[in-house]
Amino acid sequence: MAHDTKTWRCGKHTLTFDRPRIMGVLNITPDSFSDGGKNFDPDDAIEHGLAMLDAGADIIDVGGESTRPGFTPVSADEEAKRVLPVVRALAQHGAVVSIDTRHVEVAKAAVRVGASIVNDVTGFTDPKMVEFVKSNNCGVIIMHAGELTEPARAHTAVQLDTSAAAFVAERAREEAAGKARSGRLGRSNLLGERKLAGGVVQPALPFADVPNGSDAPEAEAEKAEQEAKNAVATPAPDESQATSADTIPTNDELAAIMRRANKREGAYVSTSQLRRFTLPDSAPIMRRVMGFLSDQARSLIHAGVERDRICIDPGAGFGKSANEDVIIQRETAKMASLGYPLVCAVSRKRFVGTVSGVEDPAARDAATFGVCLGAIEHGANIVRVHDVAGFAQFLNGYWAVARPQPRRAFVALGSNMGKRLDNIRAARDLIAEIPLTCVSSCSRIYESEPAYELRQDAFANAVIEIKTELAPLVLLDELLAVENRLGRNRTKSAKANGPRVIDCDLLWMDGEIHGGNKLRLPHPKLGERDFVLVPLEDLMHDPARFFRYEGLNVLEPEDRVGHIVGELGSL
Repeated sequence: MAHDTKTWRCGKHTLTFDRPRIMGVLNITPDSFSDGGKNFDPDDAIEHGLAMLDAGADIIDVGGESTRPGFTPVSADEEAKRVLPVVRALAQHGAVVSIDTRHVEVAKAAVRVGASIVNDVTGFTDPKMVEFVKSNNCGVIIMHAGELTEPARAHTAVQLDTSAAAFVAERAREEAAGKARSGRLGRSNLLGERKLAGGVVQPALPFADVPNGSDAPEAEAEKAEQEAKNAVATPAPDESQATSADTIPTNDELAAIMRRANKREGAYVSTSQLRRFTLPDSAPIMRRVMGFLSDQARSLIHAGVERDRICIDPGAGFGKSANEDVIIQRETAKMASLGYPLVCAVSRKRFVGTVSGVEDPAARDAATFGVCLGAIEHGANIVRVHDVAGFAQFLNGYWAVARPQPRRAFVALGSNMGKRLDNIRAARDLIAEIPLTCVSSCSRIYESEPAYELRQDAFANAVIEIKTELAPLVLLDELLAVENRLGRNRTKSAKANGPRVIDCDLLWMDGEIHGGNKLRLPHPKLGERDFVLVPLEDLMHDPARFFRYEGLNVLEPEDRVGHIVGELGSL
């Protein structure tokens, strides 16, 4: 039921989850962990984004700052320069575009040029970002980025001894330690809080960590200052990618979290005692993750963001060890029970390599699909992947067998060459033979004026209603195969909108929104075509009203093209 009832409103789009939605990863960065630099050129990025749409992506997630472990932060200006041309181009092709950013300036600009979703890796902890998203109707993704295990603390060994001699000796040691401590307090400027370069405040050092010797406090303080400088420094990778130092905060919290996560993953040692089980207790981990996600969602709702605009993401790999990531994925059902659409964003992450034994991130796609399938089975609604074509094929195969789900669709048929009525009836019969598909209803056949290219013969037109269990792009390929079997000329010599033996246009499919070069759903020209809207009146009540509700601009009859001029018979 969770798959069927959740919806996600993202600007002018409304996504339903009767099937899992695929979010394609488009990194416009030189340093992302698995595909850095491949799509750094805007033209390459646009081409790759359109290819992912044509391969089956429902959403394209565009990011201009790598947040891999040990990443180098970039300024908002540099990030905007990378992503805005790509967001604009993909949105113009009808894509549902998500902007992956933690900078409110970038989010504002991206939504202005067509992005429908703001994916904030810091989970909307910035009040400015909250203020922005509450003032528009974009979808939001709350992600958890934080460390789940506290850093290890040094513990002083305590030996219990009830003898009087031991008691006196302990008192003497305490008095000596107290005198030494009072002497050190005189130099509180060294041991107390220190302001370092970039405005970073170094907290007081614990006395237990100060080595013996009169010069120890000064040496320890200098060492701490140097470590702090190393931890917050943000060097540019090279001159071409360098950004001005005053535009990047030197105390970047997310960068610090990911640096520490990188070290923990490199040599992970449990901070607690040796375990008797393969994984730590899940309860404290899930309390932190689910507590953060639900608290942030509640805060957004109280600020004025509608609940049906909110989606959540547990943030695989962000400040988490492999053990913690596995626990979180196993608890997907608990996160889904919060009632918000849930993202599974594990593609090529380090823990996927850990459980599969694959070191190269780009070679982890098969293991990624396995983890994603587990998440889908337990309630994940959106899967964020790099290999869209591979995962779409994987999901279509699994879904066809595991989830019987016939959905309604409309297909327009047209012909103005040869025996027009026979061509339309032959197309209907071939469509009825498509696997997992049946023809459930047919309009009458109408004659219409030519549209767009006027110097040609009149058309015969009809619309059929079908039920299908195929994915939209798979169904489209089957419809193109029908056209080919009936002799449709799709070579370069064929005139656009010119004469044709048969035309099979997929107009609309229940619950589907799609953009790209290969398929647009709903059909972008449906609302201006009289030769489509009139036959649809045979199949549904008031199609103009229905498709206006679906977000299409439906013209009045006198303003349409391809007007119906007569009726040719039944189909």
